[in-house]
Amino acid sequence: QAQLVESGGGLVQAGESLRLSCAASGIIFSINAMGWYRQAPGKQRELVASITSGGSTNYADSAKGRFTISKDNAKNTVYLQMNSLKPEDTAVYYCKAIQPFVLWGQGTQVTVSS
Repeated sequence: QAQLVESGGGLVQAGESLRLSCAASGIIFSINAMGWYRQAPGKQRELVASITSGGSTNYADSAKGRFTISKDNAKNTVYLQMNSLKPEDTAVYYCKAIQPFVLWGQGTQVTVSS
Protein backbone atom coordinates (compact mmCIF):
# COMPACT_ATOMS: atom_id res chain seq x y z
CA GLN A 1 0.00 0.00 0.00
CA ALA A 2 1.37 3.36 -1.04
CA GLN A 3 1.75 5.91 1.71
CA LEU A 4 3.61 9.02 2.81
CA VAL A 5 4.38 9.51 6.50
CA GLU A 6 5.47 12.92 7.74
CA SER A 7 7.34 13.61 10.94
CA GLY A 8 9.28 16.42 12.58
CA GLY A 9 6.58 18.95 13.32
CA GLY A 10 6.24 20.64 16.67
CA LEU A 11 6.12 23.85 18.65
CA VAL A 12 9.02 26.27 18.33
CA GLN A 13 9.70 29.91 18.98
CA ALA A 14 10.14 32.48 16.26
CA GLY A 15 13.63 32.37 14.80
CA GLU A 16 14.15 28.69 15.51
CA SER A 17 14.41 25.81 13.04
CA LEU A 18 12.64 22.55 12.28
CA ARG A 19 13.27 19.77 9.82
CA LEU A 20 10.32 17.88 8.44
CA SER A 21 10.72 14.41 6.99
CA CYS A 22 8.42 12.45 4.70
CA ALA A 23 9.03 8.76 4.24
CA ALA A 24 7.50 7.19 1.15
CA SER A 25 6.57 3.59 0.56
CA GLY A 26 4.76 1.80 -2.22
CA ILE A 27 5.81 4.25 -4.93
CA ILE A 28 8.88 4.49 -7.13
CA PHE A 29 10.26 7.40 -5.15
CA SER A 30 13.29 8.10 -7.32
CA ILE A 31 11.21 9.06 -10.36
CA ASN A 32 8.62 11.09 -8.50
CA ALA A 33 8.44 14.83 -8.09
CA MET A 34 7.74 15.60 -4.44
CA GLY A 35 6.45 18.63 -2.62
CA TRP A 36 5.62 20.19 0.70
CA TYR A 37 2.38 22.08 1.12
CA ARG A 38 0.86 23.81 4.11
CA GLN A 39 -2.56 24.84 5.27
CA ALA A 40 -3.16 27.42 7.96
CA PRO A 41 -6.52 27.71 9.73
CA GLY A 42 -9.06 29.37 7.48
CA LYS A 43 -6.73 29.42 4.51
CA GLN A 44 -6.28 27.34 1.38
CA ARG A 45 -3.57 24.76 1.11
CA GLU A 46 -0.53 26.23 -0.62
CA LEU A 47 2.67 24.93 -2.12
CA VAL A 48 5.75 25.64 -0.02
CA ALA A 49 8.45 23.86 -2.00
CA SER A 50 8.86 21.14 -4.59
CA ILE A 51 11.65 19.04 -6.00
CA THR A 52 11.77 17.13 -9.27
CA SER A 53 13.18 13.66 -9.80
CA GLY A 54 16.30 15.35 -11.14
CA GLY A 55 16.69 17.53 -8.06
CA SER A 56 15.46 20.87 -9.39
CA THR A 57 13.72 22.87 -6.69
CA ASN A 58 11.00 25.48 -6.56
CA TYR A 59 9.91 27.61 -3.61
CA ALA A 60 7.06 29.85 -2.67
CA ASP A 61 8.16 33.44 -2.18
CA SER A 62 7.46 33.09 1.55
CA ALA A 63 9.91 30.18 1.76
CA LYS A 64 12.76 31.48 -0.36
CA GLY A 65 15.96 31.99 1.58
CA ARG A 66 14.62 30.27 4.70
CA PHE A 67 13.44 26.80 3.66
CA THR A 68 15.32 24.08 1.82
CA ILE A 69 13.76 20.99 0.25
CA SER A 70 15.92 17.94 -0.37
CA LYS A 71 15.53 14.23 -0.91
CA ASP A 72 17.38 11.02 -0.29
CA ASN A 73 16.44 8.39 -2.85
CA ALA A 74 18.25 5.68 -0.89
CA LYS A 75 15.93 6.35 2.06
CA ASN A 76 12.81 7.18 0.01
CA THR A 77 12.57 10.35 2.05
CA VAL A 78 12.04 14.02 1.27
CA TYR A 79 12.96 16.72 3.76
CA LEU A 80 12.03 20.31 4.43
CA GLN A 81 14.57 22.26 6.45
CA MET A 82 12.89 25.35 7.86
CA ASN A 83 15.04 28.09 9.35
CA SER A 84 14.19 31.48 10.81
CA LEU A 85 10.64 30.39 11.43
CA LYS A 86 7.94 33.03 11.82
CA PRO A 87 4.52 32.88 13.49
CA GLU A 88 2.96 33.09 10.02
CA ASP A 89 4.58 29.75 9.19
CA THR A 90 2.18 28.09 11.61
CA ALA A 91 0.19 25.49 9.68
CA VAL A 92 -0.31 21.83 9.03
CA TYR A 93 2.42 20.76 6.63
CA TYR A 94 1.65 18.06 4.10
CA CYS A 95 3.96 16.00 1.97
CA LYS A 96 2.76 15.23 -1.54
CA ALA A 97 3.93 12.89 -4.26
CA ILE A 98 3.26 15.17 -7.22
CA GLN A 99 3.90 13.13 -10.35
CA PRO A 100 3.76 10.60 -11.89
CA PHE A 101 2.38 9.07 -8.70
CA VAL A 102 0.00 11.32 -6.79
CA LEU A 103 -0.35 10.81 -3.06
CA TRP A 104 -0.81 12.96 0.06
CA GLY A 105 0.54 12.41 3.52
CA GLN A 106 -1.52 12.87 6.65
CA GLY A 107 0.12 16.13 7.69
CA THR A 108 2.20 17.33 10.60
CA GLN A 109 1.50 20.39 12.73
CA VAL A 110 4.04 23.20 12.90
CA THR A 111 3.38 25.93 15.44
CA VAL A 112 5.62 28.96 15.75
CA SER A 113 5.14 31.17 18.78
CA SER A 114 6.15 34.81 18.87
